[in-house]
Amino acid sequence: METLDSGDVAGHADLMDFVLRYGLNLVAIVILVRFIYYPRHRNQDFVFTFFLFNTLNFLICFLLSSVKLKMGFAFGLFAIFSILRYRTVTVPIREMGYFFLSVAMAIINSLGQTEDGWWLLLIANALILAMSFLLDRQLSLDHENFKEINYERIELIHPDKRDDMIADLQNRTGLPIHRVELIRVDFLKDVAQINAFYYSKQNESTSRGMGSDDD
Repeated sequence: METLDSGDVAGHADLMDFVLRYGLNLVAIVILVRFIYYPRHRNQDFVFTFFLFNTLNFLICFLLSSVKLKMGFAFGLFAIFSILRYRTVTVPIREMGYFFLSVAMAIINSLGQTEDGWWLLLIANALILAMSFLLDRQLSLDHENFKEINYERIELIHPDKRDDMIADLQNRTGLPIHRVELIRVDFLKDVAQINAFYYSKQNESTSRGMGSDDD
C-alpha cells in the first residue's frame, strides 16, 4: 500500500490552498468589476486592466509568500504600481480607485491568514465590495461644474443685481446655475467674462481634461 510522504502532503495542501484562495479572489474581482464597475462606467479597457493586475498581483504574492517577505513585500509592490499609474494616459480618479481595489484584493486574498478559518477573508472581501457598491452607486454626490461665458449684459454685473444675472443665465443656458464668478470686465466692449457654476451628476471638468478618453 502506497503512502504519501510529507512532501506530497505539503504539495497537495499548497495546491488546495492556492485553488481556494484564487477561487475566492476570482469571485470577488468578478463581482467588483463585472457587477459593480462595468454596469455604471462601461469601459472595457479598464475591465481588462483590473482583471490582469489583480491576477498578476495574486500570483506574485502567493508564489513568493514562502520567501517570508509577506506584507512588506506586498505593500512595496503596491507602491510600485501606484507610482507607475499608466503614465502614457490620464487615468480618471475613480478608475484609479478601482485599480487600487483590484490590487489590494489580490494582496489580501493571497497573503491573508486562514489558520482560524476563512471567515475573516470572506468578511474582508464582502466589506470591500459593499463599500465599493455604496460609494459608487448609492452615495454619489452632485459635482459642481462651471461654464466660461462672455456675458454682454454688463449692467447686471453689479453685486446688487447678481440674482437677476443668475436668472438670466438660467433662462438662456437651461442650466441650474446657482452662483457666478466675475473674472474680468471690458468696459470698452461692454462684455464681462464670468464663470457660471451649476450642479450635475457628471464631473464635466474631468471629462474635458481627459480629452479623447472613453467615459
